[in-house]
Amino acid sequence: MPTQFTLVILLWKFPGDRNVSTTFFTGSTYNTDDKTSRAFLDKLAMNTRIYFMAKYIEIVLKTRREALDGIYDTEHWIKSSADIFRLIESCGGKFHLTGLDNIRSSPEPMVFVGNHMSTLETMTLPCIIAPEKEVTFAVKESLVRHPFFGAVMRSRNPIVVGRENSREDLVVVLKKGQELLAAGTSVIIFPQSTRMVKFIPEKFNSLGVKLAAAAKVKVVPFAIKTDYWEIGKVVKDLGKISRHKPIYMDFGEPFEVSGSGKKENSKIIDFITVHLKEWGAEVA
Repeated sequence: MPTQFTLVILLWKFPGDRNVSTTFFTGSTYNTDDKTSRAFLDKLAMNTRIYFMAKYIEIVLKTRREALDGIYDTEHWIKSSADIFRLIESCGGKFHLTGLDNIRSSPEPMVFVGNHMSTLETMTLPCIIAPEKEVTFAVKESLVRHPFFGAVMRSRNPIVVGRENSREDLVVVLKKGQELLAAGTSVIIFPQSTRMVKFIPEKFNSLGVKLAAAAKVKVVPFAIKTDYWEIGKVVKDLGKISRHKPIYMDFGEPFEVSGSGKKENSKIIDFITVHLKEWGAEVA
């Protein structure tokens, strides 16, 4: 493994008590080792998504059972997220993570605000952030009602928004978000209305910075390029995987928000835009 980053699993099997697997990161960067071998069954699947999706669905069904049984806590969330992280690497995915020190730069809860490109970041951000900070997402109502993901998402006590009325969403985000942050839980917000491969700044709202300003906590901007896992045409979460596309994530330095947050939201948009252009992604 690269010296800049360490991914450590202390215990792989779940015992009956809460002493379950713990994943933690050290250092500021991580790059998937070029020597990481592809899973034999993935090679056998001849570059299709069959093996990847079969294993992914297996992990999802396991987490659903644990959530329904009432045992899916933060440690279980970290473990299942790390399982998907490793699955991606075993199917040719190459992660390039930077700015990891900014996640742990303060013990205080923070608001993480970034772009949303695919299912990949939803599934892997927990094993990157949750070992350092208790965290949850702001999610669409449809996700907490989803037959497969709903139980898991509800167990994470998320902020639930309708995505149809921006004014109502703001009220919900400010009320529930401040409660979570006051209790020590950080919040991940994707201000775009949906997953988008092409970044359109005009569709990046200011919910995240408004929450940070109201709660008087710092914002951590992040930029991601995760089109390794494409958006499915029929089922969004079951899209194709493109092994030739590197996976990028960068976490910026935390900063405070003042006033309306308009200036700070523009700062986040600029942060994302610069990185996406550098990574060769589409920007409007």
